[in-house]
Amino acid sequence: MAPLSSANDDGDQVLINKNLFVRTLVLNKPRQLNALSYQMISKLLELFLAYEKDDNVKLVIMKGNGRAFCSGGDVTAVVHDIIRGNWRLGAKFFREEYILNYVMATYSKPQVSILNGIVMGGGAGASVHGRFRIATENSVFAMPETALGLFPDVGASYFLSRLPGFFGEYIGLTGARLDGAEMLACGIATHFVPSERLSSLEAALHKLDSGDPAIISAVVDEYSVQTYLKGKSILHMLDIINRCFSWRTIEEILSALEREAVKSSDDWISSTIQSLQKASPTSLLIRL
Repeated sequence: MAPLSSANDDGDQVLINKNLFVRTLVLNKPRQLNALSYQMISKLLELFLAYEKDDNVKLVIMKGNGRAFCSGGDVTAVVHDIIRGNWRLGAKFFREEYILNYVMATYSKPQVSILNGIVMGGGAGASVHGRFRIATENSVFAMPETALGLFPDVGASYFLSRLPGFFGEYIGLTGARLDGAEMLACGIATHFVPSERLSSLEAALHKLDSGDPAIISAVVDEYSVQTYLKGKSILHMLDIINRCFSWRTIEEILSALEREAVKSSDDWISSTIQSLQKASPTSLLIRL
């Protein structure tokens, strides 16, 4: 196994592991939960574009160091730039990020994202567009932007709209969190692999000399397990979600939820109403 090397000179924020025809890119800002900086985005884009043209690279693996895959874009740094009058740096940040999302979504080579931890916002954009997304018992997924005065971007209007029923609207508006089993059940993840098997899975993937998705899928399948939704999983509420979040305005959605609250004392309904009421009204309108 080739040793990990730095992909930049700014605190080793991206590490590269080279194994035969496989390249593993490790997001390496564990104290910041691997929040994407401009340097990380720029380097990832550079690497993905280079690997696309490199016949010696047949598979790209993405993972994070620490307890997060990626908690999202480093919007704090962007806000600081804007406050200092450098709004163009923020514009450049988002431009590069969106280009990276597009490159991943249209990539000719398989991308395997190991989502063993927190996956939020920009972290979803750096993984969900790839062909293989591996969840574990440690996975936590969310699109929390409306609570921050932002809106789910990074291609979220594409992948959230393809979830069952109106589940994507629910996730995007409320910022609800999903565990690994829920990620698999709704289609955000393609596989569920226990974290104790990840090192063995990576070792098996490193030996591949093919980019054939069927071959890669067969390898991942060997380490995958069947998983089950918890009794209080929000996916069990999909009928109510469909009734309430199928409306086309926030006011109608809130009214529908309030009608459900009259018929049921379930805490989930009241917490969903509170989430919408606490979110940025402008963000909710943009998302819907």
